[in-house]
Amino acid sequence: MKTYQTDKIRNIALIGNAGSGKTSIAEAMLFEGGIIDRKGNINSKNTVSDFNEIEHENLNSVFSTVMYTEFNNHKINIIDTPGADDFIGGVISSFSATDLAVMAINSQHGIEVGTEILNRHCEKYNMPLMLVFNKLDHENANYDKTIESVKTTFGNKAVIVQYPVASGTDFNAIIDVLLMKMYKFNEKGEREILDIPAEHADNAAELHNTLVEAAAENDEQLMELFFEKGSLDENEMRKGISVGLINRGLFPIFCASAEKSIGVKRLLEFITNVAPAPDQLPATKTIDDKEIKCDPKEDTNIFVFKTSNESHIGEINFFKVISGEVSEGMDLMNNTSETKERLSQLYVIAGKTRNKVSNLVAGDIGATVKLKNTKTNHSLTSSKDNIKFPEISFLNAKHRTAIKAVNEADDEKLGEALNRIHEIDPTISVEYSKELKQIIISGQGEYHLNNIVKWHLDNVYKIETEFYSPKIPYRETITKIASANYRHKKQSGGSGQFGEVHMVIEPYIKDMPDPVSYKVDGKDLKISVRNKEEHPLPWGGNLIYYNCIVGGSIDARFMPAILKGIMEKMEEGPLTGSYARDIRVAVYDGKMHPVDSNEISFKLAGRNAFRSAFKEAGPKIMEPIYDIEVLVPSDRMGDVMSDLQGRRAMIEGMSSNKGFEKLNAKVPLAELNKYSTALSSLSGGRATYSMNFSKYEQVPMDVQEKLIKTFEEEEEED
Repeated sequence: MKTYQTDKIRNIALIGNAGSGKTSIAEAMLFEGGIIDRKGNINSKNTVSDFNEIEHENLNSVFSTVMYTEFNNHKINIIDTPGADDFIGGVISSFSATDLAVMAINSQHGIEVGTEILNRHCEKYNMPLMLVFNKLDHENANYDKTIESVKTTFGNKAVIVQYPVASGTDFNAIIDVLLMKMYKFNEKGEREILDIPAEHADNAAELHNTLVEAAAENDEQLMELFFEKGSLDENEMRKGISVGLINRGLFPIFCASAEKSIGVKRLLEFITNVAPAPDQLPATKTIDDKEIKCDPKEDTNIFVFKTSNESHIGEINFFKVISGEVSEGMDLMNNTSETKERLSQLYVIAGKTRNKVSNLVAGDIGATVKLKNTKTNHSLTSSKDNIKFPEISFLNAKHRTAIKAVNEADDEKLGEALNRIHEIDPTISVEYSKELKQIIISGQGEYHLNNIVKWHLDNVYKIETEFYSPKIPYRETITKIASANYRHKKQSGGSGQFGEVHMVIEPYIKDMPDPVSYKVDGKDLKISVRNKEEHPLPWGGNLIYYNCIVGGSIDARFMPAILKGIMEKMEEGPLTGSYARDIRVAVYDGKMHPVDSNEISFKLAGRNAFRSAFKEAGPKIMEPIYDIEVLVPSDRMGDVMSDLQGRRAMIEGMSSNKGFEKLNAKVPLAELNKYSTALSSLSGGRATYSMNFSKYEQVPMDVQEKLIKTFEEEEEED
């Protein structure tokens, strides 16, 4: 394969709601470019993308697939992305390597919830965008309703370049208002270029003028030229549309039936003639805001945007050449892992097919194998400067579950497997929670974890595992002042153990003044603070520890031991074993023995005195509350709201958002277990949501009583 120069490279991400036909579009693009000699289809399980066994089982995309085609003396790198919201990570990672998003829209449904979500991501990443109305040949296709829904979502930025002569089973011709020609297709998908029929002349002319104006609006020189001539020629329009794409001022609309190859060749022509080359986009910025131009003459810099693992090959790293030129056998410095790597082999990828190349230039996408310390999000360079590119920012997890190996002998093997799974899908996070004493895996939904984690553990790593409900990271604190004392005394021959501690505890509020007196057992107790220690807690909140001992009743050397005992109990709260927080402790009296007192005695005395005082101080359990935003079709809003209210949600607002209802609420984490599955069921898979931690709030008293009772029963069983 020849080396393509930067101006002859185009990088596109195929995006769209599940079922919009992205994989079919990719297949048709590769067929038109001669990369494959016949098109596969999803049901036959023979497409270039969706080549993994798991994708064959699901009959949809689970991972993003890197491909390319050659057309019109250009190389077009294509990343076919998953359509299901659970696999959104594949879309986000593709944006770091591509320069244009081609959004497939199912002409049976128009704008769907998934389309709106993808549009949000395009806005967030400032991604140039074009729209393809696919499946216009389907009996339920409705062009007019689709264009109406598109205009609602995208406004006047969505500009028609093509429209069908008829949609539905009669779809076989497209009017192109950029070239002012009609394309007619036979049953083999072969096209004939014709003049626009008289009955379409007025409509085509009107849409052409709208396109001319939209193109002119994106360039001042073109706008002046437009006012001067009243029109633009084809090359001038291309320039204006290209500028409009780059600055997201224009989203051109095309028509297609990818399965029948209708419209795909024209789509490729537009991409090669009008879509931006990598060096036409703004320079890539490093983490320290240095701009790296997409120039083959600069130092070599590459960014790894995806990692996969294939049998018999091992790890494959997919990268974009940000600048310079990368050659086979080249040594680069990985500034993320701070190790040197040799790129002994270079490939261009078409699904599972790897074609060796000797070099790739700035703007191109390639892959390499057998790198020792390189993963997704790593930056490699030939420069002496410490070049690092910003890591891909994936979405927060929406679903969590606990996991364990059925056979304890597989624990170590499970840990290694989970780490490998995280490497191929960074949206899956793995954590051993010391607090909960569970391995917690998190992802975008139950479907996500079942189809990535469980499937790989069962079929690739052959580890039998169990998913079960994760514990909730509650917090414990107090609401009032309480005092307690505890004497630890033990005598069993030789030196004994003795330590007695008297303390007062109270809720801690930021900036509250130091104590001067307390009321203990109905009597005023004056406090003289000798020493104050502030301990920010790793799990949030604070512990304030006062040494108020006077008269030497407890030697200063035993005060750290008392603190250690208190801290141990705060790590395992008295109510439910959860972390305690925001407490102020004043140790004001005690006793010691000249022989039997030691650190362990005072640690145990401090621990038990704190435990007793805590239970008398109006203890309360705090639970994590999350902000959630639900995007749902209007006809399912009532069901979704009723379900949330049953989950103790506090509804904070509702609004309409481009044809969908947006609902904001605060919901306890304990009530969100398997919410992604429930929401999908309630909405027929048409709703989605996002969630972010908000704060801790006190649980209702009936919930607190249940939690305490459950914990006490578990303690008795142990």
